[in-house]
Amino acid sequence: MKRAALIAVLLCAGSSLAHDPITTKVTFSVEIVRLFQRRCLSCHQEGGKAPMSLVKYEEARPWAKAIKEEVLERRMPPWGAVKGFGEFQHDRGLTQEEISLIADWVEGGAPEGEPKYYPELRIPEVEKLKLPATRLRLQQSLKLAAGMRLTAIEPKVQGELEQVRVTAQQPDGRVEPLLWLRKYKGEWKQVFVFRRPVAVAAGTIVTVDPPTQANFLIYAQK
Repeated sequence: MKRAALIAVLLCAGSSLAHDPITTKVTFSVEIVRLFQRRCLSCHQEGGKAPMSLVKYEEARPWAKAIKEEVLERRMPPWGAVKGFGEFQHDRGLTQEEISLIADWVEGGAPEGEPKYYPELRIPEVEKLKLPATRLRLQQSLKLAAGMRLTAIEPKVQGELEQVRVTAQQPDGRVEPLLWLRKYKGEWKQVFVFRRPVAVAAGTIVTVDPPTQANFLIYAQK
């Protein structure tokens, strides 16, 4: 029912685009389709996990205003990690420049542009993650008995988590930012793999702030 209701709302939002005047130089065939290829098409393709395809202009345009709303609220692409607080591989979150580009395209009438500028279609495949066997369970606080390299964090969340930060305080007083989640939904089932493993010493305390009922799995190498 929720999915059907969402699709109905998005269709109504998209239908209002039919006669919007064109007031932007940002076009689907040049900027937007390339952005979608990088960020969206692994799910938004025929047979993908998302309820609609964004591969072609005629598929994407009816959803334009809904797309703008979703990216402005950072609900899409589903990611949830605040940029600049920890660095991750396969970061699916949009940059502010990418969000502004989509907003400019939609507000300017969502034009297609010249078909000759379309790139070769490339739909990215989702990589299978290779994670170490050592897993540490964290709820509110965890003191590490031995030095190790933290490689990834996996939130275990029921419903939506409004906001939480995970940090590692080293024995020498240094604080390592690991993960900051905002409006994270448990259904996303993300595993946040660090771009580089975070080396921590024995006695490091990993904490969750504010305290939450959610659990986190920390993947580590000794």
